[in-house]
Amino acid sequence: MWHTQGSGKSLTMVFLVRKMRTLPELRRFKVVAVTDRVKLEGQLAETAALTGEPLQVARSVAEFERLLRQPGAGLVFGMIQKAQDEAPSAPAGPPPRMRGGQEPGPPCPPAAPPPPRMRGGQRGGVLNDSEDILLLVDEAHRSHTSTLHANLMAALPNCAKIGFTGTPIIEADKKPTHDVFGSFIDVYTIRQSQDDGATVPILYEGRTAPGEVANGETLDSLFEDMFRQRTPEEVEAIKARYATTGDVLEAEKLIRAKARDVLRHYVTTVLPDGYKAQVVAVSRLAAVRYQAALVEAQRELVAELENLAKVLNLRKVDDALPYLERIRRLKFAAVISPYHNDPPSWRPWTRQGVQDAAVEDFKKPFNDEKNEGLTAVLVVKNMLITGFDAPVEQAMYLDRPMHGYELLQAIARVNRTYKRKECGLVVDYYGLAHHLKEALDLYTEGDVEGALRPFRDDLPRLADRHRRVVSLFTARGCNLHDTEAGVQLLYDARLRAQFAIYLREFLQALNTVLPRPEALPYVRDARLLGLLRARAFQRYRDQHLNIAGAEAKVRRLIDEYVVAQGIDTRIPPIDILAANFEEHVGQIRSPRAQAAEMEFAARHHIRRYFQEDPVYYQRLSQRLEEILQTFTENWEAQVEALRTFIREVRAAHADVSREDRVMRPFLRLLVEAAPRGWSSGADRERLAALTVGLVDQMREEIGRVDFWRKPVAQDQLRSRIVQYLDAHDLAQYEEQEALADQVMQTARANHTLLVNSQS
Repeated sequence: MWHTQGSGKSLTMVFLVRKMRTLPELRRFKVVAVTDRVKLEGQLAETAALTGEPLQVARSVAEFERLLRQPGAGLVFGMIQKAQDEAPSAPAGPPPRMRGGQEPGPPCPPAAPPPPRMRGGQRGGVLNDSEDILLLVDEAHRSHTSTLHANLMAALPNCAKIGFTGTPIIEADKKPTHDVFGSFIDVYTIRQSQDDGATVPILYEGRTAPGEVANGETLDSLFEDMFRQRTPEEVEAIKARYATTGDVLEAEKLIRAKARDVLRHYVTTVLPDGYKAQVVAVSRLAAVRYQAALVEAQRELVAELENLAKVLNLRKVDDALPYLERIRRLKFAAVISPYHNDPPSWRPWTRQGVQDAAVEDFKKPFNDEKNEGLTAVLVVKNMLITGFDAPVEQAMYLDRPMHGYELLQAIARVNRTYKRKECGLVVDYYGLAHHLKEALDLYTEGDVEGALRPFRDDLPRLADRHRRVVSLFTARGCNLHDTEAGVQLLYDARLRAQFAIYLREFLQALNTVLPRPEALPYVRDARLLGLLRARAFQRYRDQHLNIAGAEAKVRRLIDEYVVAQGIDTRIPPIDILAANFEEHVGQIRSPRAQAAEMEFAARHHIRRYFQEDPVYYQRLSQRLEEILQTFTENWEAQVEALRTFIREVRAAHADVSREDRVMRPFLRLLVEAAPRGWSSGADRERLAALTVGLVDQMREEIGRVDFWRKPVAQDQLRSRIVQYLDAHDLAQYEEQEALADQVMQTARANHTLLVNSQS
């Protein structure tokens, strides 16, 4: 049995099958893959297509039996529900529940009853007694402790079987998974998956305490309001006995109160970073009521924000309330299984097509322009809490009892990796803390280490990351309030790299805690460090210091402070060719800071334009290094030398005509590569004429549509350039290929100039 945390079970199956097909002694094996969900079967079959082997997917009990009977190799897919000992009949009531309270999902289409097998007219018995059969079971913790598994084993008595599971059953009142599938072949633990980056940690936050929910009301007061005709003693007795039963958890007023809290937690903690969430309700009725309550809470919140904008007389609402428009457009969907006699109002949430559309939209990132990905919250009872893979989901709001492996399966929905996703969040409205402990206690410490940690356990990590980044400056005698001193310290490229890493990790930890009050002690230093980063980025033009990809909550907090200090992060650093560059340098007080500003502005200019004229900018780079070495620590002299250097660069750029800008990069390449003896004035004139001929050849080719996306066309042009160099003796034979590559790279960097300057 394989016990694996996170994604990868289906890929492991694919790799196993592909490996088997490479070994002569295993090629003859029939591989039978079994799961217990229609959607899981579809996902697994899609991945299994990577084997390159034809898939045989059983759509009925009869077809499953026929595929199992067939001798020889093959790759068969079937659901465990098809391993029945008699033909299934149409259910008269609600669909059967799976073990652990799971809903089976949409039923397979009804099939005609298969013909009875021999053995006295009874269905059952051996279908294939070959030993060359490998049974692969996905989600081996479900549906394989019942008669269905026994039927499958009776049909394939000599098969080898391997089960894959993320949460094996180890509960005393259920048949343990290892009793069914044997001991573990391999175990991939939660801690290993986190260390490998395959999953993210999950933080737990309990919100079951009776805090205020609306208009000064508390959950306790809402409870008491429902039973106001009872005596206080009776209310307390009801609380003690029934406070977590379905009737109370389905109460509309209580759900509305929790939905308000869910939405506000979501829009302040999850939405800013572009993530999504699930709400797990106690029943299908509660799920429908939660969906309606979230829509009502959305209207209330939008009205509050709009009124706030009017009170504050905000002209640019998007700047002050950046998520208002998105909050206004958010969608909430309930996803529940259909039962007979469901109210008509539930149809939007039980229809397969509507559900699929909502789930598909939920999995997409927010895209306001395309009006897609706006489904932010799915409300469920049992559906989509196991085997559901949506990396964009970060938070799960739990409001129903769950136990054991079912609980672990549910919370694992939020541990999938996604861009900039630091952690998953489990927000508990039911009071599952003790159930979580019980669920974890069932497994060995190594298996579940790191599975879930209380939110407050993450605060020491924030404190440690804060201390580490701040000490980069305080250990060197620099106070964070002295921004200029900090910027000067960051002249050291190694220190800048270390600062970039430490700052990013600190801001990630802070973003996880925001907007909770525990983050407040770190906000001031985050702003100071953000200001220091912004000034260092402007001076050193170091892209490692760019936090454009940082998490939204903390990035906004920092950007607002930086702008207030007079730095517009949207404006790039000033280039040395800008008309106001010298004025900008003159506003810097310290000669050392002036020298650094000019040095890194020149470096940035050289990096930016190097590919357009590599010979020229290589010479500029060498001259810059000579100036810095000559005037080391002599800041005044370095300032004057750099000022002269930059003025010469500006003058040279201003004096070049458009046609010269086209020709000079290629002429310099040819001069640099010319054989010895090409030094007279006549030789230079000849090189200039040959350069014109070379450029004219290239212009015609690279001007064709999508030239730089056509490798064949590029190879043909490169070959013609080599022939041109050889025909005119412009480079040594062994250097012609390398020179042709340089010419092509320079042409690509100058594409717009070359094409637009054609006569």
